[in-house]
Amino acid sequence: MRTPGKSETRPSKCRLAGPPSGLPRGAVTDSHGNHTAAIRRLAAQEEVMSLPDRHNPYSFEPFLEWRRNVRYYADDPFLQQVARHYCGEQWPDVDRAAREMDRRVSVRWRDLAEEASQPERRPYVQHFDAHARRIDRIVRPMETRLLEQEVFAEALFHPETPRWVRLMKMFLIYQNGEACVACPLVCTEGLVALLERFADSPATLRILDHCRNGVDGRFAVGAQYLSEIQGGSDVPANRLEAVPGEGDWRLYGSKFFCSATHADYAVVTAKPQGTESVALFVVPAWVPGEPRQRNGHTVDRLKWKMGTCELPTAEIAFQGARAYLLGPPERGLANVVSIVLTLSRLTVGLSAAASMTRAAREARAYAEFREAFGQPIARFPLLAGQLGRLEGRARRTTAGAFRLYREFLCLPDRLRGGLSDKEPATVRRRRFQVRELVMLQKITAAADCTDMLRLAMSVFGGHGVMEDFSALPRLYRDAAVNELWEGPRNVLLTQIHRDCQRTRESYPPRELVRDLLPGADPAAVADLGEEMDRLVSHPSLFAPDAVTLDISQAWEGFCHRLMHAYQDLALQAAERDPQP
Repeated sequence: MRTPGKSETRPSKCRLAGPPSGLPRGAVTDSHGNHTAAIRRLAAQEEVMSLPDRHNPYSFEPFLEWRRNVRYYADDPFLQQVARHYCGEQWPDVDRAAREMDRRVSVRWRDLAEEASQPERRPYVQHFDAHARRIDRIVRPMETRLLEQEVFAEALFHPETPRWVRLMKMFLIYQNGEACVACPLVCTEGLVALLERFADSPATLRILDHCRNGVDGRFAVGAQYLSEIQGGSDVPANRLEAVPGEGDWRLYGSKFFCSATHADYAVVTAKPQGTESVALFVVPAWVPGEPRQRNGHTVDRLKWKMGTCELPTAEIAFQGARAYLLGPPERGLANVVSIVLTLSRLTVGLSAAASMTRAAREARAYAEFREAFGQPIARFPLLAGQLGRLEGRARRTTAGAFRLYREFLCLPDRLRGGLSDKEPATVRRRRFQVRELVMLQKITAAADCTDMLRLAMSVFGGHGVMEDFSALPRLYRDAAVNELWEGPRNVLLTQIHRDCQRTRESYPPRELVRDLLPGADPAAVADLGEEMDRLVSHPSLFAPDAVTLDISQAWEGFCHRLMHAYQDLALQAAERDPQP
Protein backbone atom coordinates (compact mmCIF):
# COMPACT_ATOMS: atom_id res chain seq x y z
CA MET A 1 0.00 0.00 0.00
CA ARG A 2 1.10 3.58 -0.63
CA THR A 3 2.47 5.44 2.36
CA PRO A 4 0.93 8.96 2.64
CA GLY A 5 3.47 11.62 1.81
CA LYS A 6 5.99 9.13 0.40
CA SER A 7 7.02 9.61 -3.23
CA GLU A 8 6.30 6.91 -5.74
CA THR A 9 7.64 6.39 -9.27
CA ARG A 10 5.74 4.72 -12.05
CA PRO A 11 7.57 2.39 -14.48
CA SER A 12 8.32 4.43 -17.59
CA LYS A 13 6.85 1.88 -20.02
CA CYS A 14 3.72 0.90 -18.15
CA ARG A 15 0.42 0.92 -20.03
CA LEU A 16 -2.14 3.44 -18.72
CA ALA A 17 -5.86 2.80 -18.81
CA GLY A 18 -6.50 6.54 -18.84
CA PRO A 19 -4.60 9.81 -18.86
CA PRO A 20 -1.79 10.17 -16.31
CA SER A 21 -2.73 11.74 -13.01
CA GLY A 22 -3.04 15.51 -13.39
CA LEU A 23 -3.95 15.34 -17.12
CA PRO A 24 -7.44 15.69 -18.57
CA ARG A 25 -9.49 12.68 -19.55
CA GLY A 26 -10.03 12.41 -23.27
CA ALA A 27 -6.37 13.13 -24.06
CA VAL A 28 -5.34 12.39 -27.65
CA THR A 29 -4.42 8.73 -28.36
CA ASP A 30 -3.21 6.88 -31.44
CA SER A 31 -4.92 3.89 -33.07
CA HIS A 32 -3.37 1.50 -30.51
CA GLY A 33 -4.65 3.45 -27.52
CA ASN A 34 -1.24 4.87 -26.63
CA HIS A 35 -1.10 8.48 -25.41
CA THR A 36 0.78 10.95 -27.53
CA ALA A 37 4.48 11.41 -27.03
CA ALA A 38 3.98 14.77 -25.35
CA ILE A 39 1.63 13.32 -22.79
CA ARG A 40 3.96 10.35 -22.16
CA ARG A 41 6.80 12.79 -21.49
CA LEU A 42 4.66 14.70 -19.01
CA ALA A 43 3.59 11.47 -17.35
CA ALA A 44 7.21 10.44 -16.85
CA GLN A 45 7.97 13.61 -14.90
CA GLU A 46 7.71 13.18 -11.16
CA GLU A 47 6.67 16.80 -10.62
CA VAL A 48 3.33 16.44 -12.44
CA MET A 49 2.16 13.66 -10.13
CA SER A 50 -0.51 14.66 -7.60
CA LEU A 51 0.14 12.75 -4.40
CA PRO A 52 -1.75 12.95 -1.11
CA ASP A 53 -0.65 15.82 1.12
CA ARG A 54 -2.86 17.09 3.90
CA HIS A 55 -0.83 20.31 4.07
CA ASN A 56 -1.71 22.03 0.77
CA PRO A 57 0.66 24.97 0.27
CA TYR A 58 -1.31 26.52 -2.62
CA SER A 59 -1.92 30.27 -2.36
CA PHE A 60 -3.53 32.99 -4.49
CA GLU A 61 -1.22 35.54 -2.91
CA PRO A 62 0.93 36.29 -6.01
CA PHE A 63 -2.18 37.18 -8.01
CA LEU A 64 -3.62 39.19 -5.13
CA GLU A 65 -0.34 41.04 -4.74
CA TRP A 66 -0.47 42.03 -8.42
CA ARG A 67 -4.06 43.16 -8.05
CA ARG A 68 -3.27 45.26 -4.98
CA ASN A 69 -0.54 47.14 -6.81
CA VAL A 70 -1.83 47.51 -10.37
CA ARG A 71 -2.55 51.05 -11.58
CA TYR A 72 -5.38 51.65 -14.04
CA TYR A 73 -3.51 54.35 -15.95
CA ALA A 74 0.23 54.02 -15.31
CA ASP A 75 0.17 50.29 -16.09
CA ASP A 76 -1.87 50.65 -19.29
CA PRO A 77 0.39 51.85 -22.12
CA PHE A 78 -2.37 51.26 -24.67
CA LEU A 79 -4.73 53.66 -22.89
CA GLN A 80 -1.96 56.25 -22.80
CA GLN A 81 -1.37 55.79 -26.52
CA VAL A 82 -5.08 56.19 -27.34
CA ALA A 83 -5.29 59.33 -25.22
CA ARG A 84 -2.15 60.76 -26.79
CA HIS A 85 -3.59 60.22 -30.25
CA TYR A 86 -7.11 61.57 -29.68
CA CYS A 87 -6.73 64.24 -26.99
CA GLY A 88 -4.63 66.51 -29.17
CA GLU A 89 -3.22 69.59 -27.45
CA GLN A 90 -4.82 68.62 -24.15
CA TRP A 91 -2.75 65.42 -23.93
CA PRO A 92 -0.17 66.78 -21.40
CA ASP A 93 -2.97 67.96 -19.10
CA VAL A 94 -4.80 64.64 -19.48
CA ASP A 95 -1.67 62.61 -18.74
CA ARG A 96 -0.80 64.71 -15.70
CA ALA A 97 -4.32 64.60 -14.27
CA ALA A 98 -4.65 60.84 -14.82
CA ARG A 99 -1.37 60.10 -13.08
CA GLU A 100 -2.30 62.35 -10.16
CA MET A 101 -5.60 60.49 -9.65
CA ASP A 102 -4.23 57.02 -10.46
CA ARG A 103 -3.62 55.73 -6.96
CA ARG A 104 -6.94 57.00 -5.62
CA VAL A 105 -9.02 55.37 -8.37
CA SER A 106 -6.95 52.16 -8.57
CA VAL A 107 -6.71 51.50 -4.83
CA ARG A 108 -8.83 53.57 -2.46
CA TRP A 109 -11.88 54.03 -4.68
CA ARG A 110 -11.65 50.45 -5.92
CA ASP A 111 -11.70 49.20 -2.33
CA LEU A 112 -14.56 51.50 -1.34
CA ALA A 113 -16.57 50.26 -4.33
CA GLU A 114 -15.92 46.63 -3.35
CA GLU A 115 -16.94 47.20 0.27
CA ALA A 116 -20.12 49.04 -0.68
CA SER A 117 -21.19 46.26 -3.05
CA GLN A 118 -21.82 43.72 -0.28
CA PRO A 119 -25.47 42.53 -0.38
CA GLU A 120 -26.14 43.54 3.22
CA ARG A 121 -25.15 47.12 2.40
CA ARG A 122 -27.72 47.79 -0.28
CA PRO A 123 -29.48 51.15 0.07
CA TYR A 124 -32.90 51.36 1.67
CA VAL A 125 -35.51 54.02 2.43
CA GLN A 126 -36.18 55.39 5.89
CA HIS A 127 -39.71 56.69 5.35
CA PHE A 128 -40.27 58.30 8.77
CA ASP A 129 -38.10 59.78 11.48
CA ALA A 130 -38.55 59.19 15.21
CA HIS A 131 -41.18 61.96 15.37
CA ALA A 132 -43.46 60.42 12.72
CA ARG A 133 -42.40 62.94 10.07
CA ARG A 134 -42.24 61.66 6.47
CA ILE A 135 -38.62 62.13 5.34
CA ASP A 136 -37.99 59.35 2.75
CA ARG A 137 -34.28 59.40 3.42
CA ILE A 138 -32.12 57.13 1.25
CA VAL A 139 -29.78 55.28 3.61
CA ARG A 140 -26.48 54.31 2.00
CA PRO A 141 -23.30 52.85 3.51
CA MET A 142 -20.47 55.10 4.62
CA GLU A 143 -18.21 53.69 1.88
CA THR A 144 -20.63 54.82 -0.83
CA ARG A 145 -20.94 58.30 0.64
CA LEU A 146 -17.18 58.69 0.97
CA LEU A 147 -16.62 57.47 -2.58
CA GLU A 148 -19.23 59.85 -3.99
CA GLN A 149 -17.87 62.80 -2.02
CA GLU A 150 -14.28 62.19 -3.12
CA VAL A 151 -15.17 61.54 -6.77
CA PHE A 152 -17.33 64.66 -7.06
CA ALA A 153 -14.59 66.67 -5.33
CA GLU A 154 -12.60 66.20 -8.54
CA ALA A 155 -14.74 69.13 -9.82
CA LEU A 156 -15.27 67.40 -13.15
CA PHE A 157 -17.88 69.94 -14.24
CA HIS A 158 -16.03 73.07 -13.22
CA PRO A 159 -15.61 75.45 -16.19
CA GLU A 160 -11.82 75.21 -15.91
CA THR A 161 -11.72 71.40 -16.06
CA PRO A 162 -10.76 70.49 -19.65
CA ARG A 163 -13.24 68.18 -21.33
CA TRP A 164 -10.60 65.58 -22.17
CA VAL A 165 -9.44 65.53 -18.55
CA ARG A 166 -13.05 64.94 -17.53
CA LEU A 167 -13.40 62.09 -20.03
CA MET A 168 -10.20 60.36 -18.94
CA LYS A 169 -11.07 60.61 -15.26
CA MET A 170 -14.53 59.23 -15.92
CA PHE A 171 -13.02 56.34 -17.92
CA LEU A 172 -10.79 55.44 -14.98
CA ILE A 173 -13.61 55.82 -12.45
CA TYR A 174 -15.87 53.58 -14.55
CA GLN A 175 -13.37 50.74 -14.24
CA ASN A 176 -14.74 50.34 -10.71
CA GLY A 177 -18.25 49.69 -12.01
CA GLU A 178 -21.39 51.63 -11.11
CA ALA A 179 -20.63 51.92 -7.38
CA CYS A 180 -23.34 54.60 -7.07
CA VAL A 181 -21.11 57.13 -8.85
CA ALA A 182 -21.19 56.25 -12.58
CA CYS A 183 -24.87 57.09 -13.13
CA PRO A 184 -24.83 60.20 -10.89
CA LEU A 185 -21.77 61.49 -12.73
CA VAL A 186 -23.35 61.42 -16.17
CA CYS A 187 -26.70 62.64 -14.84
CA THR A 188 -24.92 65.61 -13.31
CA GLU A 189 -23.10 66.20 -16.58
CA GLY A 190 -26.45 66.36 -18.39
CA LEU A 191 -27.93 68.67 -15.76
CA VAL A 192 -24.96 71.04 -16.00
CA ALA A 193 -25.17 71.08 -19.80
CA LEU A 194 -28.86 72.02 -19.60
CA LEU A 195 -28.27 74.70 -16.97
CA GLU A 196 -25.35 76.20 -18.88
CA ARG A 197 -27.71 76.75 -21.78
CA PHE A 198 -31.01 77.57 -20.10
CA ALA A 199 -30.43 78.78 -16.52
CA ASP A 200 -32.04 82.24 -16.42
CA SER A 201 -33.27 82.76 -12.85
CA PRO A 202 -31.60 83.15 -9.44
CA ALA A 203 -32.80 79.66 -8.47
CA THR A 204 -31.44 77.87 -11.55
CA LEU A 205 -28.19 79.85 -11.47
CA ARG A 206 -27.67 78.79 -7.84
CA ILE A 207 -28.19 75.16 -8.84
CA LEU A 208 -25.63 75.54 -11.63
CA ASP A 209 -23.13 77.05 -9.19
CA HIS A 210 -23.74 74.20 -6.74
CA CYS A 211 -23.02 71.61 -9.46
CA ARG A 212 -19.96 73.26 -10.98
CA ASN A 213 -18.27 74.98 -8.04
CA GLY A 214 -19.68 73.31 -4.96
CA VAL A 215 -21.03 74.90 -1.78
CA ASP A 216 -18.91 74.69 1.37
CA GLY A 217 -16.72 72.12 -0.36
CA ARG A 218 -19.59 69.84 -1.36
CA PHE A 219 -20.57 69.41 -5.01
CA ALA A 220 -24.17 68.75 -5.97
CA VAL A 221 -25.29 65.41 -7.39
CA GLY A 222 -27.75 65.27 -10.29
CA ALA A 223 -30.33 62.74 -11.47
CA GLN A 224 -32.82 62.41 -14.33
CA TYR A 225 -36.37 61.12 -14.08
CA LEU A 226 -37.95 60.44 -17.46
CA SER A 227 -39.73 57.07 -17.35
CA GLU A 228 -43.35 56.54 -16.36
CA ILE A 229 -45.19 53.27 -15.87
CA GLN A 230 -47.24 53.54 -19.07
CA GLY A 231 -44.44 54.73 -21.35
CA GLY A 232 -40.95 53.53 -20.48
CA SER A 233 -38.79 54.78 -23.36
CA ASP A 234 -41.88 56.39 -24.92
CA VAL A 235 -41.29 59.79 -23.31
CA PRO A 236 -44.06 61.52 -25.35
CA ALA A 237 -46.51 59.28 -23.46
CA ASN A 238 -45.65 61.10 -20.20
CA ARG A 239 -48.60 62.11 -18.03
CA LEU A 240 -46.80 63.92 -15.22
CA GLU A 241 -48.45 67.35 -15.14
CA ALA A 242 -46.71 70.69 -14.65
CA VAL A 243 -48.84 73.55 -13.34
CA PRO A 244 -47.45 77.09 -13.68
CA GLY A 245 -46.98 79.18 -10.55
CA GLU A 246 -45.35 82.48 -9.67
CA GLY A 247 -41.82 82.17 -11.02
CA ASP A 248 -41.86 78.38 -10.84
CA TRP A 249 -43.97 75.31 -11.63
CA ARG A 250 -45.60 72.56 -9.56
CA LEU A 251 -45.48 68.90 -10.57
CA TYR A 252 -48.27 66.35 -10.02
CA GLY A 253 -48.15 62.67 -10.89
CA SER A 254 -45.61 59.87 -10.72
CA LYS A 255 -42.37 58.58 -12.22
CA PHE A 256 -41.72 54.86 -12.25
CA PHE A 257 -37.96 54.46 -12.74
CA CYS A 258 -35.90 57.16 -11.01
CA SER A 259 -32.21 56.34 -10.55
CA ALA A 260 -29.86 58.29 -8.28
CA THR A 261 -32.83 58.96 -6.03
CA HIS A 262 -30.46 60.35 -3.39
CA ALA A 263 -29.44 63.23 -5.68
CA ASP A 264 -29.74 66.91 -4.80
CA TYR A 265 -31.46 67.86 -8.07
CA ALA A 266 -33.22 65.96 -10.84
CA VAL A 267 -34.00 66.69 -14.48
CA VAL A 268 -37.67 65.77 -14.91
CA THR A 269 -39.90 65.61 -17.99
CA ALA A 270 -43.53 66.71 -17.60
CA LYS A 271 -46.37 68.08 -19.71
CA PRO A 272 -47.46 71.66 -19.00
CA GLN A 273 -51.12 71.77 -18.01
CA GLY A 274 -53.44 71.62 -21.01
CA THR A 275 -50.75 70.74 -23.59
CA GLU A 276 -49.26 67.67 -25.25
CA SER A 277 -45.75 69.13 -25.27
CA VAL A 278 -43.05 67.50 -23.13
CA ALA A 279 -41.15 70.14 -21.20
CA LEU A 280 -37.96 69.88 -19.13
CA PHE A 281 -37.66 70.94 -15.49
CA VAL A 282 -35.06 70.88 -12.73
CA VAL A 283 -36.46 69.80 -9.38
CA PRO A 284 -34.63 70.24 -6.05
CA ALA A 285 -34.85 67.18 -3.81
CA TRP A 286 -35.31 69.16 -0.60
CA VAL A 287 -37.18 72.25 0.55
CA PRO A 288 -34.63 75.11 0.76
CA GLY A 289 -33.38 75.43 4.32
CA GLU A 290 -35.06 72.14 5.32
CA PRO A 291 -32.60 69.34 4.46
CA ARG A 292 -34.88 66.63 5.90
CA GLN A 293 -38.11 67.73 4.19
CA ARG A 294 -38.76 66.42 0.69
CA ASN A 295 -39.76 68.97 -1.94
CA GLY A 296 -43.36 67.97 -2.59
CA HIS A 297 -42.75 64.31 -3.42
CA THR A 298 -42.50 60.90 -1.79
CA VAL A 299 -40.14 58.01 -2.48
CA ASP A 300 -42.61 55.13 -2.48
CA ARG A 301 -40.24 52.17 -2.95
CA LEU A 302 -36.80 51.23 -4.23
CA LYS A 303 -36.42 48.89 -7.19
CA TRP A 304 -34.74 45.52 -6.66
CA LYS A 305 -32.35 45.41 -9.62
CA MET A 306 -30.01 42.63 -10.69
CA GLY A 307 -27.22 45.12 -11.38
CA THR A 308 -26.12 48.63 -10.33
CA CYS A 309 -27.37 47.49 -6.91
CA GLU A 310 -25.53 50.24 -5.03
CA LEU A 311 -27.50 52.85 -6.99
CA PRO A 312 -30.93 53.62 -5.49
CA THR A 313 -33.66 53.52 -8.15
CA ALA A 314 -37.14 54.43 -6.98
CA GLU A 315 -40.79 55.01 -7.76
CA ILE A 316 -41.64 58.63 -6.93
CA ALA A 317 -44.97 60.39 -6.50
CA PHE A 318 -45.00 64.18 -7.04
CA GLN A 319 -47.57 66.11 -5.03
CA GLY A 320 -46.88 69.72 -5.92
CA ALA A 321 -43.07 69.61 -6.09
CA ARG A 322 -41.52 72.99 -6.91
CA ALA A 323 -39.81 72.86 -10.29
CA TYR A 324 -38.02 75.28 -12.62
CA LEU A 325 -38.49 75.23 -16.38
CA LEU A 326 -35.40 74.66 -18.54
CA GLY A 327 -35.74 75.92 -22.12
CA PRO A 328 -38.88 76.41 -24.21
CA PRO A 329 -41.72 74.09 -23.11
CA GLU A 330 -42.28 72.87 -26.67
CA ARG A 331 -38.59 71.93 -27.03
CA GLY A 332 -38.30 69.73 -23.94
CA LEU A 333 -38.30 66.42 -25.80
CA ALA A 334 -35.75 67.62 -28.38
CA ASN A 335 -33.49 68.95 -25.62
CA VAL A 336 -33.71 65.82 -23.50
CA VAL A 337 -32.64 63.71 -26.50
CA SER A 338 -29.95 65.99 -27.91
CA ILE A 339 -28.41 67.02 -24.57
CA VAL A 340 -29.28 64.66 -21.73
CA LEU A 341 -29.57 61.35 -23.60
CA THR A 342 -26.67 62.09 -25.95
CA LEU A 343 -24.30 62.52 -23.01
CA SER A 344 -25.73 59.47 -21.25
CA ARG A 345 -25.39 57.29 -24.36
CA LEU A 346 -21.83 58.45 -24.90
CA THR A 347 -21.12 57.43 -21.32
CA VAL A 348 -22.58 53.95 -21.80
CA GLY A 349 -20.04 53.40 -24.58
CA LEU A 350 -17.23 54.77 -22.41
CA SER A 351 -18.19 52.72 -19.35
CA ALA A 352 -18.45 49.56 -21.49
CA ALA A 353 -14.91 50.15 -22.73
CA ALA A 354 -13.74 50.75 -19.15
CA SER A 355 -15.34 47.55 -17.83
CA MET A 356 -13.88 45.48 -20.69
CA THR A 357 -10.46 47.05 -20.08
CA ARG A 358 -10.47 46.00 -16.44
CA ALA A 359 -11.85 42.55 -17.26
CA ALA A 360 -9.18 41.92 -19.91
CA ARG A 361 -6.40 43.07 -17.59
CA GLU A 362 -7.50 40.89 -14.67
CA ALA A 363 -8.24 37.85 -16.85
CA ARG A 364 -4.77 38.06 -18.41
CA ALA A 365 -3.06 38.39 -15.02
CA TYR A 366 -4.98 35.46 -13.54
CA ALA A 367 -4.35 33.24 -16.59
CA GLU A 368 -0.61 33.89 -16.34
CA PHE A 369 -0.67 33.11 -12.61
CA ARG A 370 -2.94 30.07 -12.54
CA GLU A 371 -1.38 26.74 -13.51
CA ALA A 372 -3.04 23.54 -14.65
CA PHE A 373 -1.50 20.35 -16.03
CA GLY A 374 1.98 21.72 -15.39
CA GLN A 375 1.81 25.11 -17.09
CA PRO A 376 0.06 28.51 -16.84
CA ILE A 377 -3.39 28.27 -18.36
CA ALA A 378 -2.61 31.31 -20.54
CA ARG A 379 -0.47 28.99 -22.70
CA PHE A 380 -3.35 26.76 -23.75
CA PRO A 381 -4.31 27.73 -27.29
CA LEU A 382 -8.06 27.93 -26.65
CA LEU A 383 -7.61 30.26 -23.71
CA ALA A 384 -4.86 32.22 -25.43
CA GLY A 385 -7.25 32.92 -28.29
CA GLN A 386 -10.01 33.96 -25.89
CA LEU A 387 -7.67 36.33 -24.06
CA GLY A 388 -6.65 37.84 -27.37
CA ARG A 389 -10.28 38.33 -28.36
CA LEU A 390 -11.09 39.90 -25.01
CA GLU A 391 -8.17 42.31 -25.19
CA GLY A 392 -8.86 43.15 -28.83
CA ARG A 393 -12.51 43.93 -28.16
CA ALA A 394 -11.61 46.10 -25.16
CA ARG A 395 -9.05 48.03 -27.17
CA ARG A 396 -11.21 48.69 -30.20
CA THR A 397 -14.14 49.78 -28.01
CA THR A 398 -11.86 52.16 -26.11
CA ALA A 399 -10.37 53.61 -29.29
CA GLY A 400 -13.84 53.98 -30.82
CA ALA A 401 -15.15 55.79 -27.73
CA PHE A 402 -12.26 58.28 -27.77
CA ARG A 403 -12.59 58.89 -31.51
CA LEU A 404 -16.34 59.46 -31.27
CA TYR A 405 -15.88 61.85 -28.36
CA ARG A 406 -13.38 63.83 -30.45
CA GLU A 407 -15.91 64.07 -33.28
CA PHE A 408 -18.58 65.11 -30.79
CA LEU A 409 -16.37 67.89 -29.42
CA CYS A 410 -15.56 69.14 -32.92
CA LEU A 411 -19.22 69.86 -33.71
CA PRO A 412 -20.15 73.54 -33.58
CA ASP A 413 -22.70 74.13 -30.82
CA ARG A 414 -22.48 70.36 -30.30
CA LEU A 415 -25.61 69.73 -28.21
CA ARG A 416 -28.54 70.60 -30.42
CA GLY A 417 -31.81 68.89 -31.24
CA GLY A 418 -32.68 68.16 -34.86
CA LEU A 419 -31.00 69.26 -38.08
CA SER A 420 -31.25 72.90 -39.06
CA ASP A 421 -31.61 73.95 -42.70
CA LYS A 422 -29.71 77.11 -41.81
CA GLU A 423 -26.46 75.20 -41.32
CA PRO A 424 -24.13 74.36 -44.23
CA ALA A 425 -24.72 70.91 -45.71
CA THR A 426 -21.32 69.68 -44.50
CA VAL A 427 -22.13 70.64 -40.89
CA ARG A 428 -25.56 69.05 -41.09
CA ARG A 429 -23.99 65.85 -42.32
CA ARG A 430 -21.38 65.85 -39.56
CA ARG A 431 -24.06 66.42 -36.95
CA PHE A 432 -26.11 63.57 -38.40
CA GLN A 433 -23.10 61.24 -38.40
CA VAL A 434 -22.39 61.90 -34.73
CA ARG A 435 -26.06 61.51 -33.81
CA GLU A 436 -26.21 58.05 -35.40
CA LEU A 437 -22.78 57.00 -34.13
CA VAL A 438 -23.77 57.80 -30.54
CA MET A 439 -26.71 55.37 -30.80
CA LEU A 440 -24.71 52.77 -32.74
CA GLN A 441 -21.95 52.83 -30.13
CA LYS A 442 -24.43 52.57 -27.27
CA ILE A 443 -26.07 49.37 -28.51
CA THR A 444 -22.86 47.77 -29.84
CA ALA A 445 -20.56 48.53 -26.92
CA ALA A 446 -23.21 47.54 -24.37
CA ALA A 447 -23.77 44.17 -26.08
CA ASP A 448 -20.05 43.54 -26.51
CA CYS A 449 -19.46 44.35 -22.84
CA THR A 450 -21.76 41.65 -21.48
CA ASP A 451 -20.29 39.11 -23.92
CA MET A 452 -16.71 39.93 -22.98
CA LEU A 453 -17.33 40.07 -19.24
CA ARG A 454 -18.94 36.64 -19.41
CA LEU A 455 -15.88 35.41 -21.31
CA ALA A 456 -13.53 37.01 -18.76
CA MET A 457 -15.36 35.30 -15.89
CA SER A 458 -14.87 31.93 -17.59
CA VAL A 459 -11.09 32.40 -17.39
CA PHE A 460 -11.43 32.18 -13.60
CA GLY A 461 -13.28 28.87 -13.79
CA GLY A 462 -15.65 28.34 -10.86
CA HIS A 463 -14.15 31.35 -9.11
CA GLY A 464 -15.41 33.52 -11.95
CA VAL A 465 -18.94 33.65 -10.54
CA MET A 466 -17.88 34.20 -6.93
CA GLU A 467 -18.86 37.73 -5.97
CA ASP A 468 -16.10 37.98 -3.34
CA PHE A 469 -13.31 36.56 -5.51
CA SER A 470 -13.22 39.35 -8.09
CA ALA A 471 -15.21 42.35 -9.29
CA LEU A 472 -16.15 40.68 -12.58
CA PRO A 473 -19.59 39.32 -11.53
CA ARG A 474 -20.55 42.79 -10.29
CA LEU A 475 -19.29 44.42 -13.49
CA TYR A 476 -21.22 41.83 -15.50
CA ARG A 477 -24.47 42.61 -13.70
CA ASP A 478 -23.87 46.34 -14.11
CA ALA A 479 -23.22 45.83 -17.83
CA ALA A 480 -26.52 43.99 -18.28
CA VAL A 481 -28.34 46.98 -16.81
CA ASN A 482 -26.35 49.41 -18.97
CA GLU A 483 -27.79 47.71 -22.05
CA LEU A 484 -31.18 49.07 -20.99
CA TRP A 485 -30.26 52.59 -19.86
CA GLU A 486 -31.06 55.49 -22.19
CA GLY A 487 -33.05 53.44 -24.68
CA PRO A 488 -32.98 49.63 -25.09
CA ARG A 489 -31.39 48.28 -28.25
CA ASN A 490 -34.66 47.79 -30.18
CA VAL A 491 -35.69 51.40 -29.56
CA LEU A 492 -32.36 52.72 -30.81
CA LEU A 493 -32.17 50.36 -33.77
CA THR A 494 -35.60 51.54 -34.86
CA GLN A 495 -34.65 55.17 -34.37
CA ILE A 496 -31.49 54.81 -36.47
CA HIS A 497 -33.49 53.18 -39.26
CA ARG A 498 -36.09 55.98 -39.17
CA ASP A 499 -33.38 58.68 -39.14
CA CYS A 500 -31.61 57.20 -42.16
CA GLN A 501 -34.88 56.75 -43.97
CA ARG A 502 -35.91 60.38 -43.44
CA THR A 503 -32.58 61.67 -44.77
CA ARG A 504 -32.26 59.09 -47.53
CA GLU A 505 -32.74 61.57 -50.36
CA SER A 506 -30.47 64.31 -49.01
CA TYR A 507 -27.89 61.94 -47.50
CA PRO A 508 -27.92 58.53 -49.24
CA PRO A 509 -26.92 55.57 -47.05
CA ARG A 510 -23.98 54.73 -49.30
CA GLU A 511 -22.54 58.18 -48.74
CA LEU A 512 -23.13 57.94 -44.98
CA VAL A 513 -21.17 54.67 -44.82
CA ARG A 514 -18.39 56.17 -46.91
CA ASP A 515 -18.15 59.20 -44.62
CA LEU A 516 -18.15 57.09 -41.45
CA LEU A 517 -15.33 54.85 -42.67
CA PRO A 518 -12.68 57.03 -44.35
CA GLY A 519 -9.61 55.02 -45.24
CA ALA A 520 -11.31 51.63 -44.91
CA ASP A 521 -11.06 48.93 -47.57
CA PRO A 522 -13.07 50.27 -50.56
CA ALA A 523 -14.64 46.89 -51.29
CA ALA A 524 -15.81 46.51 -47.69
CA VAL A 525 -17.20 50.06 -47.70
CA ALA A 526 -19.05 49.38 -50.94
CA ASP A 527 -20.57 46.17 -49.55
CA LEU A 528 -21.72 47.89 -46.37
CA GLY A 529 -23.11 50.83 -48.33
CA GLU A 530 -25.05 48.55 -50.65
CA GLU A 531 -26.47 46.58 -47.72
CA MET A 532 -27.48 49.72 -45.84
CA ASP A 533 -29.17 51.14 -48.92
CA ARG A 534 -31.21 47.94 -49.29
CA LEU A 535 -32.20 47.79 -45.61
CA VAL A 536 -33.11 51.46 -45.32
CA SER A 537 -35.27 51.23 -48.44
CA HIS A 538 -37.71 49.09 -46.44
CA PRO A 539 -40.48 51.51 -45.45
CA SER A 540 -40.91 50.56 -41.79
CA LEU A 541 -39.74 48.16 -39.09
CA PHE A 542 -43.21 48.09 -37.54
CA ALA A 543 -45.13 46.02 -40.11
CA PRO A 544 -45.92 42.55 -38.63
CA ASP A 545 -44.96 40.47 -41.68
CA ALA A 546 -42.25 37.97 -42.60
CA VAL A 547 -40.35 40.39 -44.84
CA THR A 548 -40.08 43.00 -42.09
CA LEU A 549 -38.96 40.32 -39.65
CA ASP A 550 -36.11 39.34 -41.98
CA ILE A 551 -35.19 43.00 -42.59
CA SER A 552 -35.20 43.72 -38.85
CA GLN A 553 -32.87 40.85 -38.07
CA ALA A 554 -30.54 41.82 -40.90
CA TRP A 555 -30.60 45.45 -39.72
CA GLU A 556 -29.51 44.49 -36.21
CA GLY A 557 -26.53 42.54 -37.50
CA PHE A 558 -25.62 45.25 -39.98
CA CYS A 559 -25.57 47.97 -37.31
CA HIS A 560 -23.12 45.96 -35.22
CA ARG A 561 -20.82 45.35 -38.20
CA LEU A 562 -20.89 49.03 -39.14
CA MET A 563 -19.94 50.13 -35.62
CA HIS A 564 -17.23 47.50 -35.37
CA ALA A 565 -15.76 48.77 -38.65
CA TYR A 566 -15.72 52.30 -37.21
CA GLN A 567 -14.04 51.08 -34.02
CA ASP A 568 -11.47 49.08 -35.99
CA LEU A 569 -10.45 52.21 -37.91
CA ALA A 570 -10.17 54.15 -34.66
CA LEU A 571 -7.93 51.43 -33.22
CA GLN A 572 -5.73 51.28 -36.31
CA ALA A 573 -5.26 55.05 -36.26
CA ALA A 574 -4.21 55.03 -32.61
CA GLU A 575 -1.84 52.09 -33.08
CA ARG A 576 -0.15 53.78 -36.06
CA ASP A 577 0.59 56.84 -33.96
CA PRO A 578 4.35 56.72 -33.26
CA GLN A 579 5.43 56.49 -29.65
CA PRO A 580 7.31 59.54 -28.28
